Amino acid sequence: MNRIKKGDKVRVISGKLSTKEGVVLKVFPKNNTAIVEGLNMVKKHTKPSANAEKGGIIEKEAPINLSKLALVAPKAPRGVSKISYQINKSGKKVRIAKKTNTEIAGK
Repeated sequence: MNRIKKGDKVRVISGKLSTKEGVVLKVFPKNNTAIVEGLNMVKKHTKPSANAEKGGIIEKEAPINLSKLALVAPKAPRGVSKISYQINKSGKKVRIAKKTNTEIAGK
């Protein structure tokens, strides 16, 4: 089950980008990856075409494996927390930060 969603603030926990933070732009559940704003930048060489009149080198974000990402939870020590699920009083399923036992706001 994928616990990281679009719009969440995450921190990279391993690899060359370790300790960097960003916001999730898109999640790919089938590939178990996510694109994080401003992280894992790659250069793509493009040719001029009908859609893009100019060619050149474009920098864009590449997907990062979800196992390397940790959710930055509000009020958590060091900012990182694991996630659990609970049913709130109104009967809606919500995400809970395990370390602080606080609800994580979702879209």
